[in-house]
Amino acid sequence: MCLAKKRVLKIVATVGLLLGLTQCVTSLNTSENTEPAVSSQTSQAPAVPNIPQPTLTIQNWPSDAAPVARVYVVTMPSDYPIEVAVEDGLNTIENFAADTQALAVLNGGFFDPNNAQTTSFISVNGSLVADPRENRRLVDNPDLAPYIEKILNRSEFRRYDCGGMSNHDDSSVDGIRYDIAMHNSAVPRDCTLHSALGAGPQLLPQDTSFAEGFIDYANGVFSRDSIGSLQRNARSAVGIAENTLVWVMVAQTSPAGGMTLAELAEFMSTLQVQKALNLDGGSSSALTWSGLESNDISQTYYGRLDESGQPIQRPVKSVLVIP
Repeated sequence: MCLAKKRVLKIVATVGLLLGLTQCVTSLNTSENTEPAVSSQTSQAPAVPNIPQPTLTIQNWPSDAAPVARVYVVTMPSDYPIEVAVEDGLNTIENFAADTQALAVLNGGFFDPNNAQTTSFISVNGSLVADPRENRRLVDNPDLAPYIEKILNRSEFRRYDCGGMSNHDDSSVDGIRYDIAMHNSAVPRDCTLHSALGAGPQLLPQDTSFAEGFIDYANGVFSRDSIGSLQRNARSAVGIAENTLVWVMVAQTSPAGGMTLAELAEFMSTLQVQKALNLDGGSSSALTWSGLESNDISQTYYGRLDESGQPIQRPVKSVLVIP
């Protein structure tokens, strides 16, 4: 699939099962910018026979008494069909959700806000639809020259179609498998690449920040931290556990709040996540959770706050989608 000059939303819809999955869930709130009245609650999609549905849980971190972050956790079965959507330009997460009629949307990979071009590889339906090598501001930047090889081989969240049967006998989507791997890693035998969303670094089972060029040292001194990994900020991540997939969006409760990457990794380990990938964070962090049966109400939660404590709404390049 080629990138067109006009804005075109590229998303592959899985027919059959996804028609059922676009049934609605009850919204956590009926107000667009209202935070939950309590620090922890759960919303679940209406049941589709034999298929456990995604759930959204909200909690304060590290405690209700002194929270520095509010964490939104979406959990679903490990073979639940997740799609990737990408824009030629940029788009708001609300528009991504409306265009795809999604149950949930989480912001995705890195991009350059100055030219709206990707800095991450993105594939949809087996085709490369966003290529950072075409971003001249990235590849021709002399300051990034020492890191460009690492940047072009960063980690990505992959969906494979591997044939065979899924864990849900009544599902019309068989053989879905997810992994987090470096971009140059081979696709497993007997599988095809359905989609891939580049981001990074990996958080679990180990931090790959140095290997992916996010951090560096000069004479033993910390000299590069391109995504502010040591500072608390809004964060987004995807994780793979034994039988579940997990989305995490960390929202600030004050402009200085949020999580460091180490804190995010530790939090995800408490969810029994075995592999975890950091996504674009800061002002890009956002999650939309839709309740289509509730008069088409959807709730969007933003991660980063401005200096006055108001949520920042930033258009993004790509997203993960639960149809």
